[in-house]
Amino acid sequence: MSEPAASSPRTRPLSESPLLAGRAADLLRTPNAMLQLGPEDAATVVSLMRLVGFERDTVLFREGDHAASSYMLLVLEGEVSVDAGDTAAGDGVAISVLGPGSILGEMALLDGAPRSVSCTALTPIQAAGLSRAGLQLLIDEHPRVAAKLLVGLAKRISDRLRALGDQLQMYAQLVATQQQELDRLRQGGAGRR
Repeated sequence: MSEPAASSPRTRPLSESPLLAGRAADLLRTPNAMLQLGPEDAATVVSLMRLVGFERDTVLFREGDHAASSYMLLVLEGEVSVDAGDTAAGDGVAISVLGPGSILGEMALLDGAPRSVSCTALTPIQAAGLSRAGLQLLIDEHPRVAAKLLVGLAKRISDRLRALGDQLQMYAQLVATQQQELDRLRQGGAGRR
């Protein structure tokens, strides 16, 4: 099965769907989002977001893509698989499955660098997107809210980096244990010759 190409979905202002706009504001305030926005702050951010939908099996972001790195998504409905590696060649590694309230693509929004992972819709997705232009407008017109949003996004990224550091330590311990076992086996085999 060939992988669907990353698409540029049509968007519309999130405010055109009051129910989904309210859901986005609520999700921005959950502990999972870690943005520490009050109701008015969340509504301000939502006013700059756009509603975007993706069909099942659509690639939302492709690892290494630098052309489509100027926005982040807040998942409102559905589930997304996050994968690292070459997913097109079947060499991708599933990292996690994320659902409503999850924020995707915040690193690329902030630094404009290529996407660091691929994200694929496991189900139909409704998401709220914040573009770099929207973030700049928030900074210009609502600097206090923008500061809260940016601090929250930075906290999310730093928490992920700390978790990655913990995983790398566990990996290093596993490698050291395996190396000790290999060395023990080699020494035992050399003694039998």
